[in-house]
Amino acid sequence: MSTMFLRSLLLPLICVLALATWSHGLSRGQRRPSSLDAASNTLQYHGGPLLTKPNGINVYLIWYGGFSLKDRNSITDFFASYASPGRRQGPSVSTWWRTISTYKDKTGKPVSDTVRLVKQVGDVYSSGKTLKRAQLANFVKSKIESKIFPLDPNGIYLVLTAKDVTVERFCMGSCGFHDSILVGGSTRVVFAHVGDPTVQCPGLCAWPYALPAYGPPGPALVAPNGIGTDGMIINIATLLAGATTNPFKTGYFQGDALTPLEAVTACPGIFGAGAYPGYPGALLVDKMSKASYNAYGANGRKFLLPATWDLIRLNCKVIT
Repeated sequence: MSTMFLRSLLLPLICVLALATWSHGLSRGQRRPSSLDAASNTLQYHGGPLLTKPNGINVYLIWYGGFSLKDRNSITDFFASYASPGRRQGPSVSTWWRTISTYKDKTGKPVSDTVRLVKQVGDVYSSGKTLKRAQLANFVKSKIESKIFPLDPNGIYLVLTAKDVTVERFCMGSCGFHDSILVGGSTRVVFAHVGDPTVQCPGLCAWPYALPAYGPPGPALVAPNGIGTDGMIINIATLLAGATTNPFKTGYFQGDALTPLEAVTACPGIFGAGAYPGYPGALLVDKMSKASYNAYGANGRKFLLPATWDLIRLNCKVIT
């Protein structure tokens, strides 16, 4: 397996480490929202492959541990939203992805313009409730080698762990990560992990729907699908963007390849117009539930999606 580069969502800990100047409880890196353009004007392309197959990016999902039906439905509806603009006009998950699909490889091929969940399996704690990152990699590899999942070089193998599962580095500087493994001796595939932060670190990995232990005062926002679930969805979106545009640590990133700023982590804490440290920006608010969101999805869902680095305008672009 390749070295486990810290491709963490750098989601939150940063909030704890840098709250004096801010760095809010989400993860988007150790920098202020405008730091990337001030430092370098853009993410650099390092010449490596991206996930560019025109038929889309296939996601193979492993539910590790116990998840409620409500949480499962919210997350699977999020994946369904890449192909569905939702029931009404307005910002959507599919329009959010358009910025990511402007990233191109050295031959001019863009990142795949859609993402789809093609297979999911459950696992009830077969390896216990305390896991190392290497175990997650081997877990994914075993699913491929046993033919439970196909070998798909343009796919992403995503492991979601339940709230009672402890994963190495999760909630300690990372809300998730993506990496790659070699399968069959010659094919490298991308895998990723996101954990449910409900119990272990909601203030770190579910901001702005939960407040960090040390941070600016003020109420948390109301989550449309549940604090932990919406935290996971934010982190899944962040990882999907990073894994497709920098799958093998040779794509688009800024800084150290082992701890890179990627398509979303380059824009820490920005969800709406006017965002600043500790404030996610102007968002839509549901009149009935008072839940805050910025994107519509499948089956009437509402989601909160992070800003992405726009290679054309050279700034952090929020969904509108």
